[in-house]
Amino acid sequence: MKRSMDPLPPASFPGDADAPRREPLPLVVPPVTLEGTTVRLVPLTADHVPALTALCEPELFTHFSRVLRTQDDVADYVATALRAASEGTEQAFAICLREGGDVVGTTRFMEIQRAHRTLEIGSTWLGRRVWRSRVNTECKFLLLRHAFDALAVMRVQLKTDRRNVRSRAAIERLGATFEGILRNHMLVRGGIVRDSAYYSILDTEWAGVQARLTGLLARE
Repeated sequence: MKRSMDPLPPASFPGDADAPRREPLPLVVPPVTLEGTTVRLVPLTADHVPALTALCEPELFTHFSRVLRTQDDVADYVATALRAASEGTEQAFAICLREGGDVVGTTRFMEIQRAHRTLEIGSTWLGRRVWRSRVNTECKFLLLRHAFDALAVMRVQLKTDRRNVRSRAAIERLGATFEGILRNHMLVRGGIVRDSAYYSILDTEWAGVQARLTGLLARE
């Protein structure tokens, strides 16, 4: 008997009919430049190493997984990001001011889950000169808009050290939902045990978050 070559339909179980669904298309995150009013996010390259090194000071990395001090540290950091990009698990950016073009920090898409259409926004650090400015808010807006509107992701997660009060406040200000604490999540800075606070924004929540961020940026 000739065997059918038609693919079998996916298995179905009681309750599946009422569960949310998304098209199971693979998530691909190619390099892209994102333009805002104040900042331009450009694909991170080795050419950005000197400018990023000039921003480094220990206080920037108080709650970071590692402390970047030297140009060699930053070069290794960038090389690691570029390897992850080649593997399809991350896509890193240099944060540049549109006026003058100065590099003021870096951020990235990471934990890219190709099969599940989810990713994380993280590894963000900014030079002191743009602290308490609109730069971080605009970066997050550009990344979130691209993730939901262009890449059609299902979920964006953000995480930070449980003790990082400033970072947690900034994430909550975006409108992200707190999901909980992952205890003993990782070892950082030579063996310090870190608990991580997890937040997320879903595709079904994006319209409200977008309106919130648009309002915040209009006031900054």
